[in-house]
Amino acid sequence: MRKSILAAGFLAACLFDPAHAADSLQDAIKTANAQGHAVKSITPIFSQLVMFSIPAGFQLGSEHTQGNQYIREMVLEGETLDRWTQMITITGFQGLGANPNVTPQGFAAMLAGRFKNACPTTFAAKEVANLTISGQPAFIAWISCGTAPGGDHSESAVIFSIKGANDYYTLQWAEREAASSQPMAFDDAKWKERIARLNPVKICPIIPGEQAPYPSCVDQK
Repeated sequence: MRKSILAAGFLAACLFDPAHAADSLQDAIKTANAQGHAVKSITPIFSQLVMFSIPAGFQLGSEHTQGNQYIREMVLEGETLDRWTQMITITGFQGLGANPNVTPQGFAAMLAGRFKNACPTTFAAKEVANLTISGQPAFIAWISCGTAPGGDHSESAVIFSIKGANDYYTLQWAEREAASSQPMAFDDAKWKERIARLNPVKICPIIPGEQAPYPSCVDQK
């Protein structure tokens, strides 16, 4: 499987697939795609709800939880996890938010290090924003490999790194294009437009007894 550089190290091979939840999400995505609009995704991931917008045209590729890690990958309609040009990934790391030594910027730097190790001569990165999301510290970075492992494509991604009350979350929009022998240039307009399409991004408390569509999170300012 030609995983994204970021996703490749997150989870081991034997994973639990929450099929019912995945089917419900896929149905919502298909309906939104048929109508040509984005769909708001609100998912309980460990101790909090995580909300973001899934742009029109994406489909669910996989959703897995193992131990203290969660990952969901989405690719464009007609593409697969083996062959894709764009991928949106959300991850959760249970308990990491309680570690005072881990910061959103530091966590993003760790992910950037994974890219740099994969393509030391064509690596590029840029700080995009230092911000708060739902009152919690967050950081957005762009990282890129001009020539990704395999040698036939580049891979670039904009990444939200979010410190939750107890956990850490990332939201990533990755793209593959033709390979480049030089580091890729940051396209400010393209990547900021993609950030805007993922918004609103929120993390919210899980309220006992509240069911989807989680109005408390939808209404959170």
